[in-house]
Amino acid sequence: MKGDCKLGDEHGGSLDRGAPPAAGGGPIALTRQRSRLRAGRSLGLARVSQAAARTTAGAASRTAAQPAATVARVSALRVAIADDSALMREGVARVLEDAGFEVVAQGENAVDLMHAIATFKPDVAVVDIRMPPTHTDEGVRAARRIREAHPGVGVVVLSQHAEPEYAMELLSEGTEGVGYLLKDRIADIDEFADSVRRVAQGGSALDPSIVGLLVARKRRSSPLEVLSAREKEVLGLMAEGRSNQAIADALVVTPRAIEKHITNIFEKLGLGSAVEDHRRVLAVLTFLRAN
Repeated sequence: MKGDCKLGDEHGGSLDRGAPPAAGGGPIALTRQRSRLRAGRSLGLARVSQAAARTTAGAASRTAAQPAATVARVSALRVAIADDSALMREGVARVLEDAGFEVVAQGENAVDLMHAIATFKPDVAVVDIRMPPTHTDEGVRAARRIREAHPGVGVVVLSQHAEPEYAMELLSEGTEGVGYLLKDRIADIDEFADSVRRVAQGGSALDPSIVGLLVARKRRSSPLEVLSAREKEVLGLMAEGRSNQAIADALVVTPRAIEKHITNIFEKLGLGSAVEDHRRVLAVLTFLRAN
């Protein structure tokens, strides 16, 4: 009706300030309408503030996630590779890069390898057992120098043939951060990558064929004679560097059964009083020396 006060909807519509108040309305009606308008505006501002807060929080969470991804990339295990065969070097590098390693250096001889380790400080070195100049045991000798000069760097020696004598020389001073694998093992990409990773993290990896040759040898007065056939089998898998769970999977038994076998091995070899990790290393060394 002409002359009436035009009010918006109850959420705060328009207000015709020039029209006279409706009958019975007067200043009180106008005051209430203005209050509703102010409340509507306050509610709108509150919703905007909440949306901005959610946007800011989302951006902050995305920003916080970025350094984590960067850290994941930076923390990739670093590896140096030495082999006089360019084809073998590139093949090993490709396999390890695909498995998440960072290849920081490649070389064709022990001199290049030692320089790379001093310069790039990798977590692990993968070394051919035979390199220039004599193509005999340069890899084993380089591995021993690395362990002396850079004890935090793991070493995996690759060999074309199973040679227990070289393996024993390599492992004679301890099994931590050391591995000896046949080149054929590279074909099993996941197993090879796991072995290199285990050595980089301070564990050990001994090729199953080497373990088989050692087990086949018989010596008089061997300390292993006190072990049962199953316990020798478990100890052989321990020598390969496998965890209790991996041994259980290989023998198709429960981890608890493996724990019981290992406890018996420790007791029979007189290793009952040492700490767990140390006893494991001592048991493996006993196995290697006995064979």
